[in-house]
Amino acid sequence: MADLMTTTKEKMAKAAENLTREFGHIRAGRANASLLDRIQVTYYGVPTPLNQLASIQIPEARVLLITPFDKSTIKDVEQALNASDLGLTPMSDGNVIRLVIPQLTEERRKELAKEVKKIAENAKVAVRNIRRDAMDGAKKQEKNGEITEDDLRDLEKDIQKATDDAVKNIDHLTTEKEQELLEV
Repeated sequence: MADLMTTTKEKMAKAAENLTREFGHIRAGRANASLLDRIQVTYYGVPTPLNQLASIQIPEARVLLITPFDKSTIKDVEQALNASDLGLTPMSDGNVIRLVIPQLTEERRKELAKEVKKIAENAKVAVRNIRRDAMDGAKKQEKNGEITEDDLRDLEKDIQKATDDAVKNIDHLTTEKEQELLEV
């Protein structure tokens, strides 16, 4: 019984973590190092995450400064950035690469806010699926005689409370991201 609740809460927490990670990939008109988390650079024939090949700093609100540990990889890093879906043009001076993040237009901000809502809805669906699986597991335990009907009712209430808390957390994260996007 306790194992089921622990597992359920862990899965719901992971859904929220995943949502936060997804939100980190959405450009909000300001520099954020997590924009580069998915960038893979071919380093001696092996795809390697950019953050393992270079230090990433934010010297200004809308500038990412990428300093490769090995200066010979600067061209490879530039190629990976150009090939990525970021839509940003890297500027290199031979030692460091600057990525300037442009201001977002009002229209683009609204598009991104819609995308945020869609991603949040997917996270809520994941939480509801976790709830359904937990409820099924609880009913199975009751059917097998592992728990009583009263225990089942209590467990279902606990699962619903965990679900409500997870959805409230997702709503909070979504509201924060939308405000970040829509502020000029």
